[in-house]
Amino acid sequence: MKIAIAQINPTVGDIAGNSQLIAAAAQQAQAAGAELVVVSELAISGYPPKDLLLREGFVEACDRAVEKLAAEASTQVALLVGHPSRWNLPPGTIGNAASLLSGGRVVQTIYKCLLPNYDVFDERRYFLPAESARPVLFGGLRLGVHICEDAWFGEPGTAYHLKPENRRDPVAELAEAGVDVFINLSASPFEIDKPHRRSQLLSRHVSRHRRPFVFVNQVGGNDDLVFDGNSRVYDAQGHECLHLAPFASDFGVCEIVPPTNAVQVCGPQRTTAAPRSRPADLLDALTLGLRDYVTKSGFKDCVLGLSGGIDSALACYIAAAAVGPEHVHGLALPSRYSSEHSVNDARQLAEAIGVDFEIVPIDRIHQAYEATHVAGADLASQPAGLADQNLQARIRGAIVMIRSNRHGWLALATGNKSELAVGYCTLYGDMAGGFAVLADVFKRDVYAVARYINEEREGREVIPVSSLEKPPSAELAPNQFDQDTLPPYPVLDAILEGLIERELSIATLSQQFPAETVRWVASRLDRNEFKRRQMPPGIKLSQRAFGSGRRMPMAARFNWE
Repeated sequence: MKIAIAQINPTVGDIAGNSQLIAAAAQQAQAAGAELVVVSELAISGYPPKDLLLREGFVEACDRAVEKLAAEASTQVALLVGHPSRWNLPPGTIGNAASLLSGGRVVQTIYKCLLPNYDVFDERRYFLPAESARPVLFGGLRLGVHICEDAWFGEPGTAYHLKPENRRDPVAELAEAGVDVFINLSASPFEIDKPHRRSQLLSRHVSRHRRPFVFVNQVGGNDDLVFDGNSRVYDAQGHECLHLAPFASDFGVCEIVPPTNAVQVCGPQRTTAAPRSRPADLLDALTLGLRDYVTKSGFKDCVLGLSGGIDSALACYIAAAAVGPEHVHGLALPSRYSSEHSVNDARQLAEAIGVDFEIVPIDRIHQAYEATHVAGADLASQPAGLADQNLQARIRGAIVMIRSNRHGWLALATGNKSELAVGYCTLYGDMAGGFAVLADVFKRDVYAVARYINEEREGREVIPVSSLEKPPSAELAPNQFDQDTLPPYPVLDAILEGLIERELSIATLSQQFPAETVRWVASRLDRNEFKRRQMPPGIKLSQRAFGSGRRMPMAARFNWE
């Protein structure tokens, strides 16, 4: 049997558009001589549909779209498609389904067994789990169709092996039922090292059960999640036979050959080459996530402030890569404290990338605030103090938002995870915008990605060397540098990684770093939750990103000691 795998980029809620993507994949599969084409989890609705599933008529519209696809594909290849459904379920319940469409009708529907309810996942809020995993019969083969999380039984972080009610391994159930090939429909979001973890996971299943494994993943950005694709096929001996592109829509065909169920790739042999670097994955994830947020939200252009620093430089490059440099507008907004080299660095960056660039000094606006009775008195009492520094940031944020409102451009905030973690950022100032490009990127990775761009992706100086080498500074006060307030970024990032991503205690981290520094970072992390609740959405890249996957209280006290 020739099986096509279609790695598509659905838009959440766009049932008609997603159906067209699937129909186009079916036509491509038919032209390639395939008998079956497989698409990703919830491809009809897009993933994650969230509370759209609760809206009256939405799930029924998805079911009708599946029936329409079945009817229209009657003379083409069979389809295995993911969708939310109410078919054959108790009244008022919804299942996360995969349906086989063939001969003009829906032949069989199976439902997801394991419903993730950790990190960004909240599937138990919506779906009823299947009671068992069962094969799908097609073309003389018993297909072990299952959905995303069903393959993750026992993996660290899932805790299925700890809860008695979840001591089920759907892949093992399918193997015991005598399936010939496993087929997993996934919408597995990207995070650092996730592609490698998936490879290990699938290899373990193949090694244990000695069946071919077809893994089809969604690609594209939906809100704060980005899906990296990396769909793949393994033969029964664990050899990777086919590997689709990372971070791009793609298509491939393989053939399962009885009686041994060997796997042959139809077309050029495409397997993974050398492992991708961390900066390469981060850059591609950020670019794809921003591109899809812009286009799926109906924007065409982006606007951002360019300070001459490394954060805004990287954010600008990502925006240009995502939507094209002609659709990116950079504003240099110097104050009385801005250095000449900062404006020059911003101009050099804009010229190297080819984006629109304008200089808008803010000192006259700053002076107008100082001339008012109340604000002027407060500012004069502490020149270049915190209130004055925040004022400058808010003036800049307001100007960026004016340009955004006037032209309908998406305003980009450029703060990184290190700054957002400890509150080294200004509400309604540098945090203003519609999307926070670097919200889940530590400062160390900002530098690493910027160097990767110059040295490998572009092979030329795009990010100015001076932006990479000069001491980081907000330039909101005379001779101000980040390290006057913050620990050195390598130390800060290492402590934050321990606190956020590994949930380590102060006592544990103080064995590696000065206890006073660890206590300061932990205190700032907790005290600034209120700021992060008000930040724009950003792209999840780590296991513990700020946002829906990390739900910390704001008004709380915890004694770390």
